[in-house]
Amino acid sequence: MNDPIIQFHHFSFQYHAQSEPTLHDIDLEIRKGEKVLICGPSGCGKSTLAHCINGLIPFSYKGECGGSLTIAGRESRELGIFEISRTVGTVLQDTDGQFVGLTVAEDIAFAPENDCLGEPELHERVQKAAALVGVEGRLHHAPGELSGGQKQRVSLAGILVDDVEVLLFDEPLANLDPATGKQAIELIDEIQKKTGAAVVIIEHRLEDVLHRHVDRVVLMNAGRILADVAPDELLSGGLLKENGIREPLYITALKYAGVTVSADMHPDSIEGIILREEDREKLRDWFERTPPAPPMPERPVQLDIHELRFAYDNGHEALRDLSLSIRAGELSAVVGTNGAGKSTLCKLICGFEKQQSGTIELAGCDWASLSIKERADHVGYVMQNPNQMISQTMIFDEVALGLRTRGVGEEEIRRRVEETLKICGLWPFRNWPVSALSFGQKKRVTIAAILALEPEIIILDEPTAGQDYRHYTEIMEFLLALNRRGITVLMVTHDMHLMLEYARRAIVLSDSRLIADAPCAGILTDGEIIRRASLKETSLYTLAQRCGIDDGRAFVQRFIDYERREVRG
Repeated sequence: MNDPIIQFHHFSFQYHAQSEPTLHDIDLEIRKGEKVLICGPSGCGKSTLAHCINGLIPFSYKGECGGSLTIAGRESRELGIFEISRTVGTVLQDTDGQFVGLTVAEDIAFAPENDCLGEPELHERVQKAAALVGVEGRLHHAPGELSGGQKQRVSLAGILVDDVEVLLFDEPLANLDPATGKQAIELIDEIQKKTGAAVVIIEHRLEDVLHRHVDRVVLMNAGRILADVAPDELLSGGLLKENGIREPLYITALKYAGVTVSADMHPDSIEGIILREEDREKLRDWFERTPPAPPMPERPVQLDIHELRFAYDNGHEALRDLSLSIRAGELSAVVGTNGAGKSTLCKLICGFEKQQSGTIELAGCDWASLSIKERADHVGYVMQNPNQMISQTMIFDEVALGLRTRGVGEEEIRRRVEETLKICGLWPFRNWPVSALSFGQKKRVTIAAILALEPEIIILDEPTAGQDYRHYTEIMEFLLALNRRGITVLMVTHDMHLMLEYARRAIVLSDSRLIADAPCAGILTDGEIIRRASLKETSLYTLAQRCGIDDGRAFVQRFIDYERREVRG
């Protein structure tokens, strides 16, 4: 067994700006050649732990350390961040923030070039690192010309070029479409096997990370390690649910059917789980006993889009001949590969961009002549990052801002803002500064600011990005409550769980075209649509096949209906 390359011993850390420690009594060893997943709810301390491993703590983020942390046998506090970077390479969640070169080759060469490496050896190492991650054909491309998955590969090459012993990935799946995320997990697994480096993954999307084997899962909460065990052991217990982490869907389905999931079943993957015939029978029986949901009543068309076409100034055709109808009171998901045209569609609806041809109609009225402000009276747009929308210091003022710019009287503003704050669960914080809120609460503030304008339609870009399961559920249940009040909700998302759980319908874009518009269960059980739109087949469908249920699509739909009716009410 290799000696530990990272070793925490009774380690604690407290930021100077905080009154309590963020990490408490951490004991953790990571050995070379191991792959370790660190997960936990938002604010549990996993990012702080990662910053300790890569040297940002204590050298960039100041605070008090207790206990011991050694990296490659040396106390981290005695090393500099530069020395630590020779052992630990980090791939950031936002890969755009990691690029320093004008081309892929320049970016990969950055570290050895700063070490004054000779030109022949520099070229050789850049070529070797690029080949290792499969970007050797894009060395002369600018980073901005790459897809999200390609950017991640280049960031990885930029640390592999230094032959580091630890690869640290900070939420590697956050900004990737499902298929690219799956490829990223496969790439991490491949690189780990080729290099023998220790791999540490910080991620809350447990099922997606377990697409490839990990040696251990470290579960954290409130700054402490609650479990450091093999995936099979963690998945067979109740700690994940107790700490707000979404367990894999196939495990949830087995539990609904009355199957006791144990470690000896090897539940860490849907392909490897051992199912006895009695387990399969229980699942088949549950499927037969669970009634389908009654059909939804037909609703009038609210937003009608016909033959929409849009191209950017550089000639890229983002949407081609797109036609679809959004019905009043629907909650729908817009999904598809990165660059498929999802965000462009939202911009055209809101008037941020103007189509070259085609029409957008609301309740039969052509929107061609309406300004952004006039459209905003009907449609509200909530960005992925709430910090990009918030401009006021106080919560009340932020929610009131749109009404004030429209010249609404102060008495009416107070009435509408107070009502909206109550709906959004923000009433207790009405006199707070926005800066005192969590990310999820800020998200609610941006939704409240739109809701106060009383739009008929709300469009949300990645409403749950970066949220753990508890905060994800809070946001989505809140949106569901708004939807029940009659507001039409349109979500752009890469999260297939979110789509299955909450959306009644999926609008699927690929290569600038609409390729499918159907119930979510049908989309995630159709191999051709999944392939074309870079989606990911749900593990529920695989489970149904493994248990001899012929109609896998009906099984997935039955699972969704059961959760909506019995679990979420």
